[in-house]
Amino acid sequence: MSLAEQVLEGNIRAAARLMRDIDDGRPQAIDELKALYPRTGNAFIIGITGPPGAGKSTLVDQLTASFRGRGKKVGVVAIDPTSPFTGGAILGDRIRMNRHSCDEGVFIRSLATRGALGGLSRSTSDVALVMDALGMDIVIIETVGVGQDEVDIVKEAHTTCVVMVPGLGDDIQAIKAGILEIGDIFVVNKADREGADRTARELNTMLEMRHAVEGSWSPQVMKTEAQRGTGIAELTDEILAHRDYFLSSGTINKFLRERNQRHFMGILRDTLLKKALSFMAKSDSLDRVVTGMTDRNIDPYSAVDEIVLKMMSDSDD
Repeated sequence: MSLAEQVLEGNIRAAARLMRDIDDGRPQAIDELKALYPRTGNAFIIGITGPPGAGKSTLVDQLTASFRGRGKKVGVVAIDPTSPFTGGAILGDRIRMNRHSCDEGVFIRSLATRGALGGLSRSTSDVALVMDALGMDIVIIETVGVGQDEVDIVKEAHTTCVVMVPGLGDDIQAIKAGILEIGDIFVVNKADREGADRTARELNTMLEMRHAVEGSWSPQVMKTEAQRGTGIAELTDEILAHRDYFLSSGTINKFLRERNQRHFMGILRDTLLKKALSFMAKSDSLDRVVTGMTDRNIDPYSAVDEIVLKMMSDSDD
């Protein structure tokens, strides 16, 4: 049996092997994904994002337990930063969620960013696809700690939870720009800390200032203490309420079209780049172009046009 066939039968080991092949960029993983794709689209994807130190991993651990208590199978994709010096990653999120290791209804996969920006790893979408095919009802994607413009999770998740924490200094600075616009739910974690009420008030004030379209979802600000499990049940209810809105309002149709287009364009871009690099390697074109650019005998714009024309000419032959 192929890995894809084993995944569809619920084989955890096969899913783990396929995710490893995907993350390592092995060509054989593409054929498996082709076989899985028609059997996906059932999992509801939740994104958990926010600055470093906000307690995202502990919150994901508690949400996983909460959804399991409601009979849902849960997949977790936890993104960890890659060292710019060694290329390694600690992948510590699995340690924090260790209590779920013996639960067959939970699958946790850590991924290193490998230099990708936006808070996600390049293989996040495909790994989530495998979890979907494996039969997970909920897939939680925890991003690496993000800044104001690293908001790729909103393009991937049906529901995006932005996790904040009191005591970050200038709270308004921390929640402005892109982060404020992507949240479907805002969570003030570590709510037992001083300043939690103020952070929640400021978030509510800024959300009220947003221009809301009539009938659209109105983001709520929730307070939690993930370490103690306080507020987790209420947060779970709010996530499920957003899922119900997402499905009943028809918002999901527009979201899926946009996500599918981005997914296709990303694959197309990567495939064309690989083919172009392979084409140039045969004739040392890259070295010639770089040398010509250095001497100012070749401009990069004309060089790209030339390479594309040659590739198209070769394909016609």
